[in-house]
Amino acid sequence: MGDPTPDPGGTWQVPLRRTPQQARSRARLARVLQAAERVLIREGVQALTTTRIAAEAKVSVGSLYQYLPDRDAVIDALAAGYFARLEGVMDDLVRAATAERWEDPVGVLIDAYAAIYRTEHGFRALWFGSTLTEQTRAADREHKRRMAEGIRRVLLALGLVHDDESLARACHAAVLAADALAQEAFRRDPEGDPGLLDEAKLMLRGYLMSIAERRR
Repeated sequence: MGDPTPDPGGTWQVPLRRTPQQARSRARLARVLQAAERVLIREGVQALTTTRIAAEAKVSVGSLYQYLPDRDAVIDALAAGYFARLEGVMDDLVRAATAERWEDPVGVLIDAYAAIYRTEHGFRALWFGSTLTEQTRAADREHKRRMAEGIRRVLLALGLVHDDESLARACHAAVLAADALAQEAFRRDPEGDPGLLDEAKLMLRGYLMSIAERRR
């Protein structure tokens, strides 16, 4: 089974043993992944066994094995879905930045992703469970690069910077810092520790100002 990777259209391919071709098979796989997410949220990562997921989805273990042979495969597939949703939100923000003028870009971005942390309980359960596979960790590194590219596009759309070869590196650093702070904020409080989120905004506004000054 290969690493979860983005396809040319920009969406994440779910890493599977084999790809379902018929609509009925695709619907069964979607039901299995929905069941896996329910188990993840209610019972934690350790409960993501193929037997438990098959029972929750009301399918045979053999049917599940056709696509997801073990817990690592389930984790990789769930993570790919979360990455796709996060990057979809970033694409929406890029489009909004092209059409709107934001007085506080950092605030808009952090608030948007804090809202995702509040609603994507499976994403939080997976990340905070500390059992990510090597494939998912590799996919997460690629995901952060794609998010950094989204930040670069937002800054350019808002006319805050001029593009150069170091802008991508600065945006990547901003994404890494924001991700670490967001995770800590939501470890402290299921709704996101407001004080820490405010500190994240303060820090990243200063960094954004520094980036803008270096590139004008």
